[in-house]
This record gives sequence, C-alpha cells and structure tokens, in this order.
Amino acid sequence: MLITTVTTLGIRCPECGDLEFHNLSRFALSGRGKLQISCSSCGAFLLGVVSRPPGSYWLQIPCVFCETKHLREISGVRLWGKETHYLTCPESGLELGYIGRPEEVKALAESLDTGLETLMDELVYDQYFNNPAVMHQVMQCLQEIADNGDLYCQCGNTRIEVDIFLDRLELHCKECDSINIVYAETEEDLKIIQQVESIELAQHGFKCLDSFSNTPKLTKKNPAQTE
Repeated sequence: MLITTVTTLGIRCPECGDLEFHNLSRFALSGRGKLQISCSSCGAFLLGVVSRPPGSYWLQIPCVFCETKHLREISGVRLWGKETHYLTCPESGLELGYIGRPEEVKALAESLDTGLETLMDELVYDQYFNNPAVMHQVMQCLQEIADNGDLYCQCGNTRIEVDIFLDRLELHCKECDSINIVYAETEEDLKIIQQVESIELAQHGFKCLDSFSNTPKLTKKNPAQTE
C-alpha cells in the first residue's frame, strides 16, 4: 500500500500578493508537532499546522477579508489523502488557498487573486455597502492606480493596506501608520477618484480624498486622459 507523506499548499500571499506553492511533509511535523509556512518573497505568514492527537491537525489560515486568522481542524488521513481541500473564509466564502495534489492545486491557485476588484466580485453587494455600484467603480479605480505603482506612502512603503467599510475605503501604511480615506458613497465621490492619477499617503499623516483643495499629495489626471 502506498502511503502519501507530502501534500501541496497553493496560496496567494495576503501581504504582497505573490502566488506561493509549498510542500507539506508529515516528517516536518514529527517531533515538534507544528509547522509554519511563510511567504518566500516578503516573509508574511501563510499557514500554520499544529498536530492534535489522536491523528488530527489544526490549520491556521490568514484571511485577507477578515484581516484575522481562521482555524480549521482536519484529520491526517484527509490532509495527506488524494482529496483537494479548499481553504475558505467562513464569513465571506472567499477562497484563500488549496491543499492537495500538486497538479490540481496549481491549476486552482492560478485563479486566486487578492485584488480589490476580485474581492468585490466575491461579495454580495447589497449586504455590505451603502451604494454598491459606486463602491465597485471606486475600487476599480483604486486597483488601477495600485497596479500602475502609483499608490504609496511618503515614508517609502508601497504595500498599502485597504480597509473596506460601508461608505469608504481606508488606505493604511503599516510602516508609519498614515491613513488616507477614500469615500465611495456618492456620484461625487466617484468623480473625484476618477480624476486621480496617483495617491501618496502623507508620512504619519491623516487625509480624506473628498476634494483636491485639501489633498495636495494627489496627482490629478490630464484632462485628455479622462475623456
């Protein structure tokens, strides 16, 4: 009888967004009884595995939606079996990663995306936002700014976190604790973000994106770009 001793984790890093694949070995858990997987690019926590006798394990999974870690219990027989396991957020249903056979995990993980636009597609709009249509378009604009490398902090940090609320997005720099609020409730809120080409958070500062007069670190698009 062939006993499987290695399974594969496929997950997209919640911090830097890189797609990561890691092999999980039974032998890596022997003795100490726990294993922690980190992102090879930025060092962020990706998965924790703790053995729980008799023959079961706790998986600790970071969630980009809840900004916390979810705990899931699974038997060793299933963890190192032939089945592919979906690691999901119990609150939103968002798929966070997969564990199973390498070929299946790699095929599934290629579609994982922690971007704002994809996160919006996973949500039931009417249950979360005051104006779902405006919020969706504001998030699309912000995603485009970030994809172009034009969302950053004055302190030099380019990994800006985004907290999502009913009526706004809060951009947060973990390096210096600066915050920039982008409102996403009215058509006027949408018009403002549509005119923005880049956003620079002020170091140790706090700003609101509600007009160009009080947000001097915004770069406004050339009129020809908005036509």
